[in-house]
Amino acid sequence: MPERDRHVRPPPPAPSALDQLPDRDAEETAEWAASLDAVAAAAGPRRAGYLLRRTLEHAERTGLPAPRPLETDHLNTIPTAAEPALPGDEVLDARITAWNRWNAAAMVTRGSRHGLGGHLATYASAAWLYETGFQYFFRGKADGSGDQLYVQGHASPGIYARAFLDGRLSEADLDRFRQETGPGGLPSYPHPRRLPWLWEFPTVSMGLGPLSAIHQARFNRYLHHRGIKDTSASHVWAFLGDGEMDEPESTAALALAGRDGLDNLTFVVNCNLQRLDGPVRANFKIVQELEAQFRAAGWNVVKALWGRSWDALFALDTTGALLQRLREVPDAQVQTYAVRDAAYIRAHFFGADPELARIADRLDDATLLDCFHSSRAGHEPRKVHAAYRAALAHRGAPTVVLAQTVKGHTLGDGFASRNANHQMKKLSTAEFRAMRDLLELPIPDRALDDGPVPYAHPGADSAEVRYLHERRAALGGPAPARRLHPAPALPEPPAAPFDALAKGSGRQEIATTMAFVRLVKDLMRDQATGARWVPIVPDEARTFGMESLFPTHGIYSPLGQTYEPVDRGQLLAYTEARDGQILNEGITEAGSMAAFTAAATAYATHGEPMIPFYIFYSMFGWQRTADQMWALADQLGRGFLIGATAGRTTMTGEGLQHADGHSHLIASTNPAARSYDPAFAYELAVIVRDGLRRMYGPAPEDVFYYLTVYNETKAQPPMPQRPGVEEGIVKGLYRYREAGPLPGPDAPPRLQLLASGTAVHWALDAQRLLADDWGVAADVWSATSWNELRRDALACDDALLNGEERTPYVTRALAGAPGPVLAVSDWMRAVPDQIAQWVPQDWNSLGTDGFGLSGTREDVRRHFGVDPESVVVAALAALARRGDVKAGTVAEARRRYGR
Repeated sequence: MPERDRHVRPPPPAPSALDQLPDRDAEETAEWAASLDAVAAAAGPRRAGYLLRRTLEHAERTGLPAPRPLETDHLNTIPTAAEPALPGDEVLDARITAWNRWNAAAMVTRGSRHGLGGHLATYASAAWLYETGFQYFFRGKADGSGDQLYVQGHASPGIYARAFLDGRLSEADLDRFRQETGPGGLPSYPHPRRLPWLWEFPTVSMGLGPLSAIHQARFNRYLHHRGIKDTSASHVWAFLGDGEMDEPESTAALALAGRDGLDNLTFVVNCNLQRLDGPVRANFKIVQELEAQFRAAGWNVVKALWGRSWDALFALDTTGALLQRLREVPDAQVQTYAVRDAAYIRAHFFGADPELARIADRLDDATLLDCFHSSRAGHEPRKVHAAYRAALAHRGAPTVVLAQTVKGHTLGDGFASRNANHQMKKLSTAEFRAMRDLLELPIPDRALDDGPVPYAHPGADSAEVRYLHERRAALGGPAPARRLHPAPALPEPPAAPFDALAKGSGRQEIATTMAFVRLVKDLMRDQATGARWVPIVPDEARTFGMESLFPTHGIYSPLGQTYEPVDRGQLLAYTEARDGQILNEGITEAGSMAAFTAAATAYATHGEPMIPFYIFYSMFGWQRTADQMWALADQLGRGFLIGATAGRTTMTGEGLQHADGHSHLIASTNPAARSYDPAFAYELAVIVRDGLRRMYGPAPEDVFYYLTVYNETKAQPPMPQRPGVEEGIVKGLYRYREAGPLPGPDAPPRLQLLASGTAVHWALDAQRLLADDWGVAADVWSATSWNELRRDALACDDALLNGEERTPYVTRALAGAPGPVLAVSDWMRAVPDQIAQWVPQDWNSLGTDGFGLSGTREDVRRHFGVDPESVVVAALAALARRGDVKAGTVAEARRRYGR
């Protein structure tokens, strides 16, 4: 030993957390450790590890209080010998899947003639994952809600192919894939708004599908526990890609599903090891990573990795060398093995260990190629069936099936496992011939000689189609399918809650946030519809004044309340209940939005119209979850989104990231959003009443409402009792207060002040200053919705192009109003500027462009130039430009007000 190493001692053993606990028999503990050391010394570390895994597996199976390992071996969870027999006809199952594979590829290839393209490889890899479900598991809607299927967006060609086989689509329909400008077009991905009889859930914005599926499963339980609908027979299936699991939304609610024990939910992750353009985990193993992630979140994990051909290899692995090698080989290398020859596989996979070389010597090249090229559990219906059966049998936790496949399977060597297959949109004639032969389809050569590749169908009376219909009839009808259950309109709620807000608050000052909560609280007392309200809040329910709902309606929890709350002695104590009505989701706007979507679409999913309202900091709504709001529109959701603490200058203590001055601009991009910025409590009442009629009345519309409410307390006035006020509130504009008479022989200069939300109060103060200090008459208008005014004006423009003479409402409302228009709001100027081109008067606007900042409301409004004095200066400037006041008046006003 060198001199420098002679006195080096080995590092001491790392301390154990168990050292903190008394060991009642240290000698016995030492014997167990010594036994493990002895096995490792005598039989090798692989054997010792095997025994340890066996022991932990036994402990888990028997319920011993031992920690669960986060990863298991890179093997199938269900051995071949334990697979249950398929209850149907395997031959016909295979032929049905073959027809669907062919027609999916044909549809996309034919579309490529028009430069439309499509996705071939995803369904090719996942075909058996879907077809096994359709044949044996997915429940239709004949007997109720059925199952809810979240189909991976890129697999849609396979779903269309199946709908063609079962007679729900024709060849002409398939030829309209991605051609929606004319009648009968098929959307590229699952879009309920485009194809409402087929698709239930939009999923192609990756990450939203898994998040939505979890909250759909939870909402199913919510309906059941509240006694609204028996959803015990409904199961939620979400089909995902392993690459999609990188999206933060994909894993955001895994722990929620585990905590709530959602055994009515199954994720099926297609682990073909590829993203759109490369390996998912090039240097690692995505299956092992996902297993650890799901198990840590409390999920049951079923791995379906290797096909039956691998059984012979595993039978030869007496030392664990093969298992160890499979665990250490990174995914990108596994992908390479899928396209290389047997010599390469022998050298690079089996050549790493003498024991592996011994195994390889006992295998011929054909067996090796079968195993490494295509033998995956996800391509074998028995293994998929066994995994799904295990998922449905498991109780107390959701299940994820990690199914390994080869991307582009059956499409030929040019597709299978290729990184570029996301960009490959068609098959050549030679590739179709090879595919036909592989699938053993009776398509003659002459059908492939000229023209586009044909669709293929065995005939409506063929054994395959009859069998398909029999299987679906046994499961409750076709799937996927979206069905509008016959349900009567919800009865109109009583007038009293709305009338209460119409009377105003007298001298009491209340924020419009509180006014909304009071309104809904009163509506929730209604015997006919009160139970259908679904209050949703991400957190800080007390911030929004919702604590009064706690004791009367309860916070939903499947466990009820298993603890004594710290505020138990208070009148408004935190109260959880199994039949609670409030969904208090914690700090997750994305999760809250997913819960809202499940409630907003219950009228279709379950035939139960629910009235969700989701209240949130307005800054953390559209800016953070606009993608989900777009998906909500796609899914034809209905309900109320409430952007509280709205505006750039009303939540000023929180600074830049809480100051919303643009949510209405983002909302304007969503065609289904009806967005309003009411100033007064009575306006809220009118808008909510209108929303209930439009979304839940005799002729329900597929829209949702976005209302911004403020945390600034004000005395709420009574609703003006004159014709046209309610119509103006709904349409977006009405004259709130006309200028009073001014002294003097001549008519005073005049203008129109348009304001929304809290800015109406600034306009009213400016109206007074203009009259008292400058002799200017200003009418004040409440613009409850800039967006609705623009929507109406655009519709009128479209009508004009089609030869119909229509005048926009905003033009009619302001017709003849004297003077220029000055619009002011707590939003960036682009929000009111949306209507400028339809206003007949000279247009001017003020707004809160830029980042928010902390300070008093008065200081911040002065900073942005929207306080009453700044409004006065801008109004005088607009009048000066027209010559209605002297030019020097503007400078004088600036000096007077310190501007």
